Amino acid sequence: MAEILLKGIVKRFNELVAVDHVDLDISDKEFLVLLGPSGCGKTTTLRCISGLDVPEEGEIYIDGEDVTAKRASERDIAFVFQLYALYPHFTAYKNIAFPLVTQKQNKKKIKEEVKKAAELLKIEHILNKKPKELSGGDQQRVALGRAIVRRPKVFLLDEPIGTLDASFREEMRTELKRLHVDVGATTVYVTHDQVEAMSMGDRIAIMNLGALQQVGTPFEIYSKPNNLFVANFIGSPGMNFINCRAVRKNGKILLRLNEVNADIHIPEKIRKIIIDKREEDKDLVLGVRPENVIIGFKPEEDSVKTDIFTIEKMGSYNIIDVKLGSEIIRVRTLPTVVPGVKDKAYISFDMDMISLFNRENKQSLMRKTNAGGI
Repeated sequence: MAEILLKGIVKRFNELVAVDHVDLDISDKEFLVLLGPSGCGKTTTLRCISGLDVPEEGEIYIDGEDVTAKRASERDIAFVFQLYALYPHFTAYKNIAFPLVTQKQNKKKIKEEVKKAAELLKIEHILNKKPKELSGGDQQRVALGRAIVRRPKVFLLDEPIGTLDASFREEMRTELKRLHVDVGATTVYVTHDQVEAMSMGDRIAIMNLGALQQVGTPFEIYSKPNNLFVANFIGSPGMNFINCRAVRKNGKILLRLNEVNADIHIPEKIRKIIIDKREEDKDLVLGVRPENVIIGFKPEEDSVKTDIFTIEKMGSYNIIDVKLGSEIIRVRTLPTVVPGVKDKAYISFDMDMISLFNRENKQSLMRKTNAGGI
């Protein structure tokens, strides 16, 4: 068992609050990704879990044991860094074996464990080579092998494939996920790359300015963002944002799109949220992903008139930018939809898939009661 629990973690560097009262519960054998922009506090959070940094406030538990004051060497964790940290004068074999040598394991045991790790990582053929003879991907595999031989309860990985070429990163994403299944250790993985996070994580914890913004499955994070930061950070192309207000007209609550002064109908569940949260007549932001914008070339109910601005042909799909007043709305379509630039088009929205945010506090009207979304 290796459940990790963070309770109110705070870490400061002089006046900078790097980690701001973070609460996080990581399940046994879970692959959790800490995601956020550079400087958001994700690596510092990882270092607090490892024992390399000590928080000024809060508690850290591993398997129910308070390890807040314990040194890194006493926590039964393995830390894999972005820059590998291999010994240049050692062969791959000796690099992998090094933790067992320092533990004074016998040679037979060391040989067995290195062999198992090498087979798991498919690097048996490079064990006699030194780091300078290896590709970046193979160097990272050796670093992972060195972590695996210790058989830790917890793996902590800090942007381990961030320096690799795109093709290597894709290959390593698959390998790391397979490795997690094979080894079965609780894994916390830090990255700023949303593709890594979405493709690898059982759950994703998004951070910004030292604070936890949302925790959830990739689908939850993508489809039900807690706030404008999460909505904007996740997705490529990103979510469209349209300023609007909830207005009452003929006894019904509608969304008025500010740019074009057009009113559109909303589902009953959203009407109820607006009433319950007293958001009627307040400044709101309608959020809709490009694939949930519907484009047509004749007016329909709840459609609004736009002008085609640009078209990007991506092969398996097109991205069409349309002008809604002064705002640009991105629409993802089939590759067969190819209107002319400056043509007129009408867009509407899949109202079951929209998000609504309070423009002042930037929080989702649909959000759950805490940042974790759990």
